[in-house]
Amino acid sequence: MTDDELIWRISGGSGDGIASTSQNFAKALMRSGLNVFTHRHYPSRIRGGHTYTEIRAAADPVRSRGDGYNFLLALGDSFARNPQEGAVYGNEEIKPLSENLDELREGGVIVYDEGLLDTDEIPNFDERVEENGWHVYPLDLRGLARDMGREVMRNTAGVGATCALIGMELAHVEDLMRDAMPEKILDPNLEILETAYDQVREEYDVDAHDVSVPTGEHDETQVLLSGSDAIAYGAIDEGCRFIAGYPMTPWTEVFTIMSQVLPDLGGISEQVEDEIAAAALAVGAAHAGAKAMSGSSGGGFALMSEPLGLAEMTETPVVLIEAMRAGPSTGMPTKPEQSDLEHVLYTSQGDSQRVVLAPGTVAEAYEQSRLAFRLAYEYQIPTILLYDQKLGGELTNVPKSHFDREPNPTLGKTLSEDQLAEQPHSADGKFHRFQHDVDDGVTPRSIPGQKGGRFLATGNEHDPTGHISESADNRVAQIDRRLEKLEAIRADLDTEDTSSYVGPADAEYGILTFGSQQGTVEEAVDRLNDAGVSVKSFGVSDMHPFPTEEVSRFIESVDEALVVEMTASGQFRGLIQKNLGRYGEKLSSLLKYNGNPFEPNEIVDGFEAAIIEGDGDAPEHQTTFVPAAGD
Repeated sequence: MTDDELIWRISGGSGDGIASTSQNFAKALMRSGLNVFTHRHYPSRIRGGHTYTEIRAAADPVRSRGDGYNFLLALGDSFARNPQEGAVYGNEEIKPLSENLDELREGGVIVYDEGLLDTDEIPNFDERVEENGWHVYPLDLRGLARDMGREVMRNTAGVGATCALIGMELAHVEDLMRDAMPEKILDPNLEILETAYDQVREEYDVDAHDVSVPTGEHDETQVLLSGSDAIAYGAIDEGCRFIAGYPMTPWTEVFTIMSQVLPDLGGISEQVEDEIAAAALAVGAAHAGAKAMSGSSGGGFALMSEPLGLAEMTETPVVLIEAMRAGPSTGMPTKPEQSDLEHVLYTSQGDSQRVVLAPGTVAEAYEQSRLAFRLAYEYQIPTILLYDQKLGGELTNVPKSHFDREPNPTLGKTLSEDQLAEQPHSADGKFHRFQHDVDDGVTPRSIPGQKGGRFLATGNEHDPTGHISESADNRVAQIDRRLEKLEAIRADLDTEDTSSYVGPADAEYGILTFGSQQGTVEEAVDRLNDAGVSVKSFGVSDMHPFPTEEVSRFIESVDEALVVEMTASGQFRGLIQKNLGRYGEKLSSLLKYNGNPFEPNEIVDGFEAAIIEGDGDAPEHQTTFVPAAGD
């Protein structure tokens, strides 16, 4: 973290409006000309339980949550349970303050709601304040909100207090409130915002600390999006008009957005009884000629393995979403991990094949959501978009121009009735849907109901007309043809800009990562180079078919490479070695699996300890170093 950035954390109880308040404040900071990046931490409870959101804001581009933070707005948990001695969950009433002190930087600011929080209940609080040079501002936000009519407005009062202390004008916050709030609640919220702002400026020395809002300016209009937003809007722009699903954190966010938007576009959203039905409905809709998708998270996606295999055997294009969380089983539903990688790559039976893409940023999430649909429909193969809770929930600003591109409703190699008349047919008039010898392994398909397009779709191996066939020659021909698609897709992906590189091309060392850790790794690489370490990074997005040649060139160009991932078993490193079959002696791992994403300093310290100094683990972090091993 540098001196020219604000990292603001708002904490409270789940259900206290922490997410909505932080989102609006992030928008206000963005509108003021800053780049923003948010990080969410929340429990798997509907009401109560400690939650917080961080907003990192700076004039320069922001790629990660950063390290620690410098401003805490602790609202308290209005849904906290009354703990008894030795309660399992501890004293939940004070957690919005007590649980957030360890990461607050020296000289930081604390604003807490003394209407809900009592610092006397926090051991050594005063001593820690003095030791770290924190500036503490107790405010009765709850009482102020009650006096002005609605207790929920204490969030607004907290934002007003924040603005007063960091030197931020209220104009952008007020404009957002006018855009979002109905007139009935707008005026009292504006009043309490200004009252809290004025009160703080009158009662406290707002210049006593060094934390302030940076200044910046955007060259073009920005929009604030999460990874879930980007995936949903990418699907819509690529022509998706059907989704079926069952709620499961964190995939639910994509499902909710699609369900809200699709009906207005003439599309269909179906919430069904389970994930098997959801995937099956999506396969059916795609077979019938719609661009369709479904999705889930870990355990729910496991149920989709049978429809996934059916889609591969029938060569039905469909897009599935897998939003990773900490597992196995229920695991930690609201915490990020990347440990579903092998699960997604190898789910379903037999020599089942699919495309797997793992975007690393919000901008990439939009691009690769569109790419997933294009590949699925052009090559008639199930395509999976793999991301995690971190990417799905984080908000960042993206230039509006990034989305200025044409929609694509096309269905790939789908024949018209005139074209069908010229296609090979059997003696009984059945269309040769699954021909042996075709370009790219892709046989042109017809849509049910088209004249001359009659064929069979079965989960059994089949001949060109779709009839069940156990012929050895046909089996080999059909599998080889389906495998051809992956070669063609790999060649197609090589023309796309799906990889991310940072650092000098001739760097001595390398860092490899995938998915949501990309931005954090890139920030760490910049810091290492600034410290005199010659290192570059490669963010891989194509999980299958794997960019073997590109990754090989990267590893060959460095002396050693560190693989950074949020797994305990090194699944991404294993995927690299499986596809490359060499370079094992060059590849070591930095792993994290405690339910929190990497921070830049963890990667910097881990790299220096393991690669530069050769001492192994960095003792001050919950990360694990695994040394290189043979292939």
